[in-house]
Amino acid sequence: MAAVDFPSSKHFIDGEWVAARDGDTLDIVDPATQQVITKVALSGGADVDDAVAAARRASPAWAATNPSERGTLIRRWADLILADVEALAAVEAQDVGKPLSGGRTNIYIAHDIVNYFAGAADKLTGVTLPTRSPDYLGYTVPEPYGVCAVVIPWNVPAVLMAANVAPALAAGNTVVLKPSEIAPLTPFALAELARRAGFPPGVINVVAGGPDAGAALTSHPGVDHISFVGSTATGRAIMTAAAQNLVPVKLELGGKSPNVLFADADLDTAIEAVVASITENAGQNCYAGSRLLVQASVHDEVVERVAAAMAAVKTGPWDADLDMGPLVSAAQFARVSGFLEDTPREGARLVTGGAPTGDGWFVQPTVYDGVDAGMRVAREEVFGPVLAVQSFRDTAEATELMNATDFGLLACIWTNDVSRALRLAKDVRSGQVAVNQFHDAGVIGFPFNMQKDSGFSRGGGYGALREYTQEKGVAIRLLAR
Repeated sequence: MAAVDFPSSKHFIDGEWVAARDGDTLDIVDPATQQVITKVALSGGADVDDAVAAARRASPAWAATNPSERGTLIRRWADLILADVEALAAVEAQDVGKPLSGGRTNIYIAHDIVNYFAGAADKLTGVTLPTRSPDYLGYTVPEPYGVCAVVIPWNVPAVLMAANVAPALAAGNTVVLKPSEIAPLTPFALAELARRAGFPPGVINVVAGGPDAGAALTSHPGVDHISFVGSTATGRAIMTAAAQNLVPVKLELGGKSPNVLFADADLDTAIEAVVASITENAGQNCYAGSRLLVQASVHDEVVERVAAAMAAVKTGPWDADLDMGPLVSAAQFARVSGFLEDTPREGARLVTGGAPTGDGWFVQPTVYDGVDAGMRVAREEVFGPVLAVQSFRDTAEATELMNATDFGLLACIWTNDVSRALRLAKDVRSGQVAVNQFHDAGVIGFPFNMQKDSGFSRGGGYGALREYTQEKGVAIRLLAR
């Protein structure tokens, strides 16, 4: 990663690469080999204090900066990301364990998000309100919160950093980012590129650490807004901590997304997408298509074809650039392995996979059929390449199965019947709906919305800028002169 080198055993505070106050470091491990790649500073409470203080000092000047100038800096950052796509892709792929092509895709997405908010920085406006007489004037002003804490997980760090940091900066906030201690390298590399782009010291700060650092940041009295991406359980804990300081929170949490496949769908296109939706990043995505709901009349054919495609998925280390990499850590490997042990005991039929494979934290792409709504594999987020298949007879039953989950992130509907697709899109309790595709390919500014236990966030979409602002209302009585 020569083009995006940053010092080892350091974190990024107040525009400088500095060691942790107590000198502690954290080993970063390649999931495919379980070998140490490098070290970063292990942040503690004192380091979080330093980062928040730096962001607080930088906040007034950054908020007062001409928004067009903020946009120019953000675009310069985007340009540097685009110039270093290959180096950044290698960092992301090795750190997370995904194939190099997957890392490259993530960097391109991150670039597009940063570039989008560069253009949005000077487009943020208030509204003029109607009045009861011409003697009054009313209007609103969107203002930055101040210091934004951003906590992201390890699965797509480049994308999640871009989706949260870029709109926060564009709106005039300063940021303290805590990436996952499992995969912090791409956020550090992006911070180095932000430094080169010319952001003032303290506007962007990145500290790596475990749950203690996360708790110190999200409960810090110097933080004005919290954005968290991660598990539903941790999201609830963060809301509890934020309540003590009355700090607004936005949460992007888990998912149990269904691909709903009707008999009239284009099966060739749908099956390819279904397999990709659960094997991309080894299924370690909140929106992964972990449930396949298939109409009874094509059930057997679809399960057979999906199983054959899953069995053909090639796994290997990031630099082999095959179809799928390993799980990210020993803890994640243990979690997924637990589902592989429990699901057959609950009565589901193993169709393919179901076991670890090779060296490192690899597991086979796995399909279970005959799953019912009460099984753990149907209810809980596995975060691995494990597909649960359920069968339905008609649209009403499909709707019932789609909504039979505590989560509400994404639903994908495969049908050539437009009326059916629109009816299901209306009736599903999900923040996002895709029809005849997986996710939102081709839509610019698509909101990463969510409902129910999946949280509440717009996740880098067209409305994200307003999530990082508070609205001030101004009412003026015009005096006669």
